Amino acid sequence: MSPITIIVGAQWGDEGKGKITDVFAKDADYVVRFHGGNNAGHTLMVGNETYKLHLIPSGVLYPEATSIIGTGVVLDPAVLLEEIDQLKQRGLTLCLKISSRAHVIMPYHIALDEALSSFQGELGAGSTKRGIAPVCADKMYRHGLRLGDLLEPELFQKKLHLAYAFNTGILKNFFNKEFSKTETEIYNTHLEYGQALAPYITDTDLELWQAYRAGKRLLFEGAQGMSLDVDHGVYPHTTSTNCVSHAAGIGGGLGYNGAVRVVGVVKAYVSRVGTSPFITELLPGEAEQLRKKGQEYGTTTGRPRRVGWLDLVQVRQAVRLSGITELALTKADILSGYPTVPVCTAYEINGQKVMEMPASLSGLQRAKPIYTSVPGWSQTSDAALRNFVNLIERETNCRVKILSYGPQRAETQIYD
Repeated sequence: MSPITIIVGAQWGDEGKGKITDVFAKDADYVVRFHGGNNAGHTLMVGNETYKLHLIPSGVLYPEATSIIGTGVVLDPAVLLEEIDQLKQRGLTLCLKISSRAHVIMPYHIALDEALSSFQGELGAGSTKRGIAPVCADKMYRHGLRLGDLLEPELFQKKLHLAYAFNTGILKNFFNKEFSKTETEIYNTHLEYGQALAPYITDTDLELWQAYRAGKRLLFEGAQGMSLDVDHGVYPHTTSTNCVSHAAGIGGGLGYNGAVRVVGVVKAYVSRVGTSPFITELLPGEAEQLRKKGQEYGTTTGRPRRVGWLDLVQVRQAVRLSGITELALTKADILSGYPTVPVCTAYEINGQKVMEMPASLSGLQRAKPIYTSVPGWSQTSDAALRNFVNLIERETNCRVKILSYGPQRAETQIYD
């Protein structure tokens, strides 16, 4: 394993990053979550056990690795404490550390997120309504609350007073909505959260720097996917943070140099939760068949995901912007049994062939997929699957070095 390995999603999220992180975590000294919040989820299967994680890194299943929730994560302390408690109840020993600089999702953020979702309509992101956008906005307004603030009652009270007035003022004066929780109630509850989380709160930036200098192996676990990146994704149908690999250093709190291994996770087809143009989306009948076979329902929301054929224009952009050095192809087994498998290799926009994703939202809305079809396969050893992989490698100029064909750890092929 390289000193620095970064796992990122190359599509809309839900690519199977949790399982691929688990493949690398057994050799890692640190596993770091560096962005997003509990709007994203990872599902891991180990034997007969299924673990659904939203904030804690997937590496928690390896007790010899230290799990880090980094500075760039926004977290709901109630959700985090519930996740910690559930893992402990299942007999896991947690070696977990959380950045004191991570911003805290407050109850008024969740209320504001719900109001914003209705207001934004078709230009919204299809929010999970977990408070992610409002907490990120407070961070930029510079009156956000950080996890370390919960350990300093006087400072916390002062900062909360300002943030509470601002956010509830927007709810009341713009959205005409009353917020039910008082400032005092939130203050007292979050002081208790702070005390419960105190054993885990530390300067993770410094710890990661010391580990890096000591030659430890660091694994950075991305959430969501390239097309949801707030700057480079299909804006405004994005999340509120950066999902590209370069966000690992910022959100993880580590300045690194030298060779970095960046693994882009690609599902053999595409799924999407939320609104936005979806170039290869299947019609309802075909979509339901693929959705059921792939169990495409959101880990966080339970919502049925939109599904479509593999879009290599999308993956090509992810390889370019994240500096992906290799691809991990997941859910290859789900496409078994199809006589042919269409793969989108370019778009047609206004009669022109386009090889890269346009920045224009209207351009994407007009885009039509140009497909290359490959023969289907019945099992993962078939030559037809190799043809599918070859097409991906040729169109993206990036090798597929990991093939996943099931949810279990053992259902993984690693190539040299």
